[in-house]
Amino acid sequence: MSEFIVTEVHDGIARITLNRPRAINALTEDMFTSMYEALTAWHDDDAVTAVELVGEGERGFCAGADVRALAQVVRDGGPFLRYLETEYALDIMVANYPKPVTSYMRGIAMGGGLGIGAHVDRRIVFADTVMAMPETKIGFFPDAGIMYELSRAGAVGTHVALTSATFTGGDALLMGLADESADGDLPAPLFDESAAWIHECYASDDVLQIVAALENHPAEEARAAARDLRARSPFSVHVAMRALVRARRLHLAEVLAQDLRLAETVIPSGDFVEGVRALLIDKDNAPAWRHASLEDVPADEVDRVFAY
Repeated sequence: MSEFIVTEVHDGIARITLNRPRAINALTEDMFTSMYEALTAWHDDDAVTAVELVGEGERGFCAGADVRALAQVVRDGGPFLRYLETEYALDIMVANYPKPVTSYMRGIAMGGGLGIGAHVDRRIVFADTVMAMPETKIGFFPDAGIMYELSRAGAVGTHVALTSATFTGGDALLMGLADESADGDLPAPLFDESAAWIHECYASDDVLQIVAALENHPAEEARAAARDLRARSPFSVHVAMRALVRARRLHLAEVLAQDLRLAETVIPSGDFVEGVRALLIDKDNAPAWRHASLEDVPADEVDRVFAY
């Protein structure tokens, strides 16, 4: 059992607490394994009737996977795919668990944290919930099966997937990533009338058409989104767009399978290690992406990622 996972059972309710608050409960491979083992033990235990997932500390439920550790494995030439296989196995287990699972996504809930928290039966958000799939910032694509929900959330889902934009618990309710609020009515700014530019600019499935629409829109928020989009890994944005389109016709298990196959190519040959360095290690926010712009990404290079 990982030192960062606490399990307990009271009156038939089993609880898993992510207990790494100094890192906003960022998930290590051992944490995934420990959660998987606990859920396996409770699967046929008649004394357990339901499961809860919570995060320790005031900052949030879970900041996501420990991508710094994963990037180090890649740099060392280690078995980086094993980490993701373990993560995605847990994601599909909680999604299909035979007993009701509730997640309490207070505060920060991002990346791999949504992988374990956003596929369960009852997903609770709060006034302080801040969500994101920030992968294009680090040279990756939204994974952990979340493309299943984002691909069904219309223009807002596309905006979030490509730009790594943060969103509220209220937004999550309307995007199909949450079921109820613990704090009454919550604001959903991505669905406000003032955010109509999202629906206007993300009408296409073509990245270059989207960024052009954003750059030429009169709303400053749209032009800011264009700047964000151009700051992301160009290769990752193109991969994310195609993965999102494909996910529209896939079941959750198929989306997770797609995530694994794409990661197998994208992580070692793309911008992942450089993105993690720039954002999380050196924190210079000056990544040297392999392609200078969105326009410079060859279509056949993206094709090869999907030729699995």
